[in-house]
Amino acid sequence: MQTQAELNDVKTAKPAGRNYMLQLATVFIGFIIFGFSENIKGPAIPRIQADFGLDEQQLGTLLSLNSLGYLLACSFTGYITRKIGIKWVSMISFGSMVLSGVFILLSRTYSLFSASYFFMYIGNGMLEIGLAILGARIFVRNTGTMMNLSHFFYGLSSIVAPMIASGLMSVSIMGVTLGWREMYMVMLALAVIPMIPALLGRFPGDDTVQEDRISLWMLTKDRALWMIVLLLTFGVISEMAVGSWLVNFLEKSYHWDQTAASGMLSIFFLCFSLARLFLGPVTDRIGFILSLMILSGFSGLCTFAAIVSGEGGAFLFAAAGIGIAPIYPTVMAVIAKRYVKGSDTAITFTVTLMGVGSVIGNYLIGAITSGVKHIFGAGTPEGLVRGLQAGYSFIGLCALICSAVSFVLYRYLKKRNELL
Repeated sequence: MQTQAELNDVKTAKPAGRNYMLQLATVFIGFIIFGFSENIKGPAIPRIQADFGLDEQQLGTLLSLNSLGYLLACSFTGYITRKIGIKWVSMISFGSMVLSGVFILLSRTYSLFSASYFFMYIGNGMLEIGLAILGARIFVRNTGTMMNLSHFFYGLSSIVAPMIASGLMSVSIMGVTLGWREMYMVMLALAVIPMIPALLGRFPGDDTVQEDRISLWMLTKDRALWMIVLLLTFGVISEMAVGSWLVNFLEKSYHWDQTAASGMLSIFFLCFSLARLFLGPVTDRIGFILSLMILSGFSGLCTFAAIVSGEGGAFLFAAAGIGIAPIYPTVMAVIAKRYVKGSDTAITFTVTLMGVGSVIGNYLIGAITSGVKHIFGAGTPEGLVRGLQAGYSFIGLCALICSAVSFVLYRYLKKRNELL
């Protein structure tokens, strides 16, 4: 028996009318902005590293510490959503990203930059949780397809983000060349755009009574949810690390210039976005869990093949995007279908723990790179290349672990006739 709140949600979620278009605009444009904020850092990182004199381990530490802002936001966004509604959570997250761009522009010391970056990740975390909750509420049919389609816009902006970032950092205005600080300010200012449909739209689910929600305590007793946390964590580490490390890897291992390295990152995100555009219906047809197992395994194998084959196999780094792209949206589809009355709580729980893993993962990539580099000679070209190869191998290993956990989850759910 459906509650009146649930009936209202379904009515609001029907794919017709001005309000639904505003909901879709908030989600789709929101993911475009999210893709910009996450992936303009690839070309900027070597410049940030040079400006502040950071080695690879310090760089990994910076990325992991700033991910704590993301993790902090994940931990409280679900609670705030229940208190003030998804509309105002969206407004706050977009606004904080605009403000962080101003802070980054003004940061002239490492401490101020770290604080500004930390603040940006808080906005990112709030935005990711907010968009995931909104998607779970409005995509009541063809969930895998719609989740992947919405995340396709993340991939779409990620294709052009590195090229736009590189282009902006080479633009001269009145004889002054823009740097990475100015680039961040310009790109993050675009977050003003999705604030318009977020302000004008009405959003479903905020009026669901507390008694109808699944409690966090009940969710933690579900073994399947813990496996979902694990596979999402390793999948996202593998996905997000590419934006942080691929340009660095290609520039320092193969001596590619900034344009070529950024271009390969853009090709990765082209494969990434096309996979989300076209593989969503496949996940609906063959099943979410089986899709996760196959696709993450493909990504891990591509990554290792790229490292082993050397510069000639660099295109395989981009091909890995085909497999890793559907992981996050497909997991969100699993949560939306499995935990209908507690999707906001399940998403917050899952993504928060995923954030912990991402912090550790970013640190490990930097630590592995630095450690292996010192083993083979910190000041030698061979040491640098071996270190970068070891660090990037960890990215591929995470994708394979994601596939293995998906296999365990598949068997667990199949025995209970609960496959999705």
